[in-house]
Amino acid sequence: MINVAIKAARAAGAIINRAALDVEAVRISQKQVNDFVTEVDHASEQVIIETLLAAYPGHGIHAEESGRTHGAQDSEFVWIIDPLDGTTNFIHGFPVYCVSIALAVRGKVEQAVIYDPSRNDLFTATKGRGAYQNDRRLRVSKRIRLKECLISTGFPFREDDDFTAYLSMMGEVMRRTAGLRRPGAAALDLAYVAAGFTDGFFETGLQPWDVAAGSLLVTEAGGLVGNFTGEAEFLDQKECLAGNPKVYGQLVSILAPFSKFSTAAVKSLVTPAQLLSRTGAQ
Repeated sequence: MINVAIKAARAAGAIINRAALDVEAVRISQKQVNDFVTEVDHASEQVIIETLLAAYPGHGIHAEESGRTHGAQDSEFVWIIDPLDGTTNFIHGFPVYCVSIALAVRGKVEQAVIYDPSRNDLFTATKGRGAYQNDRRLRVSKRIRLKECLISTGFPFREDDDFTAYLSMMGEVMRRTAGLRRPGAAALDLAYVAAGFTDGFFETGLQPWDVAAGSLLVTEAGGLVGNFTGEAEFLDQKECLAGNPKVYGQLVSILAPFSKFSTAAVKSLVTPAQLLSRTGAQ
């Protein structure tokens, strides 16, 4: 199954790379404020679905752009697809985006492929068989001191996002770590945690297609993934936290009060001005 997913991801990557040669000619539409979709997203998704269903016509499909309209509706095998994670980066020519494909069997992710076409980096994982970047076995980082860690995140961009809460979360993490990064493609963020490039990741508002493949990469590389309270059943909860085991536990202690699943609600949220004061920024 993993080989078919790789074939699909590479076919989608070829479409993306061709379009990247003249990105200004790509037709763009807007699903909602700051949430874009292009003809490349649709073409990439179409070739992925065609490749998967040609090999497994009895499987289901859960894709970002077409939802569940393709494949078998009642199958225990469901392919979860993000045809172009990082669309906003792509349309600006910022080369941080990827194809993400996962296979869930009875609700549990068992196969994962994330393909970065601009770097020709292929991340793969099979349940119980480890995670790989190209031919290299992946392991999460070994750092245990949070102040030495590099953490990635995603900034809020939707009109209904809670900007004040996110600024508070970012402030709490920034002042305890070596740095905070926002690459702009959650699937790659998770792949980078699995590879040990970063030590942890957190974000809200994510959909299953954003995190399904990356979550298996992290766990197969020895890391942990869950919601902000540390619960492992997070795929549909729009909260994602990942890291090596030591860092994960420390991030849970910081982020749990901000979780909608936490029994301890946030007592007060700092304003942007207070945040700048606490972090020492000028």
